[in-house]
Amino acid sequence: MNEKNEFKPFVPASKTLPEFTATSIILGVVLAVVFGGANAYLGLRVGMTVSASIPAAVISMGIIRKVLKKDSILENNMVQTIGSAGESVAAGAIFTLPALFLWASEWGTASPSLIEIAAISFIGGALGILFMVPLRKALIVQEHGTLPYPEGQACAEVLVAGEEGGAKASTVFAGLGIAAAYKFIADGLKAFPSEVHYEIPAYKGSGVGMDVLPALLGVGYICGPKISSYLFCGGVMGWFVLMPLIVLFGSNMVLFPASVSIAELYAEKGSYAIWTNYIKYVGAGAVACGGVLSLIKSLPLIIKTFREALKGFGKGQVTDERTNQDLNIKVILIGVVVLTLSIWIIPVIPINLFGAFLIVIFGFFFATVSSRMVGLVGSSNNPVSGMTIATLLVSSMALKATGMVGQAGMTAAIAIGGVICIIAAIAGDTSQDLKTGYILGATPKKQQIGEIVGVVASAIAIGGVLYLLDLAWGYGSADLPAPQATLMKMIVEGVMGGNLPWTLVGIGAFIAIIVEILGIPVLPFAIGLYLPIHLSTPMMVGGIVKWLVDKKKNISQKEKKDADANGVLYCSGLIAGEGLVGIFLAVLAVIPVGEDGNVGSVIGEFLSNRIPALADAQIGNIVGLLAFGLLVLSLWKFCFRKTKKA
Repeated sequence: MNEKNEFKPFVPASKTLPEFTATSIILGVVLAVVFGGANAYLGLRVGMTVSASIPAAVISMGIIRKVLKKDSILENNMVQTIGSAGESVAAGAIFTLPALFLWASEWGTASPSLIEIAAISFIGGALGILFMVPLRKALIVQEHGTLPYPEGQACAEVLVAGEEGGAKASTVFAGLGIAAAYKFIADGLKAFPSEVHYEIPAYKGSGVGMDVLPALLGVGYICGPKISSYLFCGGVMGWFVLMPLIVLFGSNMVLFPASVSIAELYAEKGSYAIWTNYIKYVGAGAVACGGVLSLIKSLPLIIKTFREALKGFGKGQVTDERTNQDLNIKVILIGVVVLTLSIWIIPVIPINLFGAFLIVIFGFFFATVSSRMVGLVGSSNNPVSGMTIATLLVSSMALKATGMVGQAGMTAAIAIGGVICIIAAIAGDTSQDLKTGYILGATPKKQQIGEIVGVVASAIAIGGVLYLLDLAWGYGSADLPAPQATLMKMIVEGVMGGNLPWTLVGIGAFIAIIVEILGIPVLPFAIGLYLPIHLSTPMMVGGIVKWLVDKKKNISQKEKKDADANGVLYCSGLIAGEGLVGIFLAVLAVIPVGEDGNVGSVIGEFLSNRIPALADAQIGNIVGLLAFGLLVLSLWKFCFRKTKKA
């Protein structure tokens, strides 16, 4: 493709700038620990984490350029590369490992040790990076014009804007400031709900809503109308087709995992309860099947990529230009073998040789799927938990078939799931960071080493964070529900006990097959089915804005191109602003006040007590929609903003 051949990075391959320096390593490690800890708490509270690449890049620019008075865009990029690894390791760890704490409490056994958590986290993170490296040229370089990698592009835009200054920087930081203020007002001051939801009584089982947040609008705009519409269609399938059918035909049925009838469940908790108890299994089946189909279709490309990599085995990379250097294939193969044997040999990791073999098979598979998937929908919407669910289903059945059941079988299954979850999360993060580096002209090999440094730092820290949070509130409590880990625990217990709803998983798989036959990209659709519609709706709005910008009449092609570029810059700021404030609010929520409160809740209660109308759900929803409407209007205005040249 000509577009790929003509691509020129911001820093040409012939130019060498400071990159992997002491400053970038130290600052990156600090941010990896900070983002890892904050996202661990956030994910254990709400089941989702905040992508750290752009916030790390913004903080890096502020410290390196303004405080240290240094000037290297590649050094800033290295900081965000190392720093974002903390969020990915945290996501993989908190979605699975708290299940071990829950079982320890139930069984009266010891909680997992700090060494066990660190070892699982490091091995998963390192394998994720090593599995992704041979895919870089295929996914990042050869498909540069095909896979958008929205957050990778957004991060590059943020760094370039900070480098060039002027109008570009003002657009990015305007978006950052507006999103930061918006997020703090919504989730910090609790002035209006960040999630708007409406039940539809006339159409029982259905519901509609959206998370009225800046980052989702920004990701939808950057992804564009096609991918956003696939995601939204998946949500529509779940919330307007499957859920009403479940309520209509199964009203008096008690279907696992719920312990009451569907009618009673719907009457008490509404449509969200139907999604939580049933549609997530359907979505998990669709994502798993979509992953298999994606791997089958990508197999020729994967084989070609590895064949080319193996050609260079032992030859070094002397002839490669700087921007095309990866870790040597010999290092990758040796590293994979050593890490795989370590899983089996290290005593504190409850996984045998068979489990280590499963990790290699599933790890490479989901690293491939995750690396490609984040190219479509971004790291923030990468359904890592869906991949982990698929892993737990197969690994639990395999362990059960080999006679490894009871406590030993369940802890081994979760440990396997934990490693795979971290592999998938870090592979997606690595590919996103390498996309940023490709646009900027970074050295891939140095970025890959930086990722490993970030994994080491966050793996050491995450154990302490998990122990601290468990001691403070306890997993499964109202303050720390750990929704993803609780789900993983339930799945393993379900397989070992034989009561998992396989029909729901199978329905999702066959829906994915139908979607594939119809020629619709199955992974975005499956992700939309797995995630609540509240996430795909604002992304659809962002995609519509992008479509309207592209279709606007009475302007020249150059003006359209400038408008689209302004939109991407502004949305980059929206993603960064929400990420920064989201982490800040997570920190506030960890600082206790009184017996039951924290700084964040006290601030919110202070405002809501002085504006009683905000306590009314209907008024809050209206205010939230109006605020989001103003946010959409601001995006449109900044797309066609007339800026002075720098």
